[in-house]
Amino acid sequence: MTDTTPLSLHPDRLFPADPETRAIARELYNSVKDLPIVSPHGHTDPSWFASDEPFANPAALFIIPDHYVFRMLYSQGVPLEELGVPRIDGGWTQTDPRKIWHRFAENFHLLRGTPSRMWLDHAFHAILGITERLCPANADRIYDQIDAKLKTDEFRPRALFERFGIELLATTEDPLDDLRHHRAIAASGWKGRVVTAFRPDNVTDPEHPRFREALPELGRITGEDVTTWDGYLAALRNRRRYFIEHGGCTSTDHGHPTAHTENLPQEEAAALFGKIVRGEGDANDAERFRGQMLTEMARMSLDDGLVMQIHPGALRSQNPAVTNVFGEAKGDDWPSRTEYVNALKPLLNAYGNERNLTIILFTLDESNYAREIAPLAGHYPALRIGPAWWFHDSPEGMRRFREQVTETGGFYNTVGFNDDTRAFLSIPSRHDMSRRVDCSFLARLVAEHRLEKDEAFAVAQDLAYNLVRQAYRL
Repeated sequence: MTDTTPLSLHPDRLFPADPETRAIARELYNSVKDLPIVSPHGHTDPSWFASDEPFANPAALFIIPDHYVFRMLYSQGVPLEELGVPRIDGGWTQTDPRKIWHRFAENFHLLRGTPSRMWLDHAFHAILGITERLCPANADRIYDQIDAKLKTDEFRPRALFERFGIELLATTEDPLDDLRHHRAIAASGWKGRVVTAFRPDNVTDPEHPRFREALPELGRITGEDVTTWDGYLAALRNRRRYFIEHGGCTSTDHGHPTAHTENLPQEEAAALFGKIVRGEGDANDAERFRGQMLTEMARMSLDDGLVMQIHPGALRSQNPAVTNVFGEAKGDDWPSRTEYVNALKPLLNAYGNERNLTIILFTLDESNYAREIAPLAGHYPALRIGPAWWFHDSPEGMRRFREQVTETGGFYNTVGFNDDTRAFLSIPSRHDMSRRVDCSFLARLVAEHRLEKDEAFAVAQDLAYNLVRQAYRL
């Protein structure tokens, strides 16, 4: 490959190969491609929009924060230090962004065929105007082109937010966060809508690495006695109100190891909590307590209206050689088998029939879509099906999702698309990918005479925009 291999985006990418079906997909896509982006769950940094400072450099934007990218390179023997990923102990890691970029360019071929490559190509070409495919020979030239653009006002976070057509963007914060960045955004007068999501895992999961330090801090900032069950629940209600009032919060998020729920009598729940607080609980007690807290969170959602998201089944921080050196969310997480029907029964017996409650179920175990999740959501009014997530937010993952959930769950028990990303410039690409895949799926139904074309246009609009606003009460 030379250093002048063109970079372009084919207008029919991800559409069916069959000409008739492709034409229908193209028509459907053109009707939704310019709809506003609603990003109701993600992990971008709210300080970007509070300060509106320029992004530092290409490496800091595309490589250092993106575990999708550096995970693949690490699997091929590239040390994370050489990619600029900071160490917990402050030890050496590459700080020269140009050297990090060169290391990335040398290994760019490793991303061939992955969704990360599609996101990056979209960002490089459609957003940054790069017309050459990245390689070692042109790494400096492309670095300089991107770096120069990042120094302009047009590429500051707020300008990009508006350029991307983002109507709403949700970040995710733990319950101890003071939400200073969200408060600064609100006070700035800027019209962009950046909201928070309430992620209480560090005070609801006894096995969370920060539980022991986070619990007393929860009591301190709320003025509640969190050594008692009633005080603990009051503290959580307090923080939920704070997130609604100071961060525009519309949802909670729960990243538990499993989907296990409990609905214990309150005196039994209080006894279990006392055991946890005293440090006497074992792994089974921790699982029961997490399960009880999902039910408590559902009960609170009925009071304050927050939409509940359950993201179970991720085995996090599984490689001590990475976690102990670089910390959490550094690419050493993977999916696990997850059971839902029996696990959710206590919660659903209590609140599954509530029409004023929305619980969005996600999974990393695709075998559950047709067997458990779609049938559950196809019955219980409180349940909705979260989109293909994390390891499966890819063209094939999105196709499998629609194929497995639609027959039983339909379209209207799903909630649109969540990009769930830390990589800001990938947001337009991820939503574009989702819209293309959904329009391709609808086009096949039309071509097979399983759906009328006028209905396909209505569904395309709903999947791209309406359902997410409805599900997240926007």
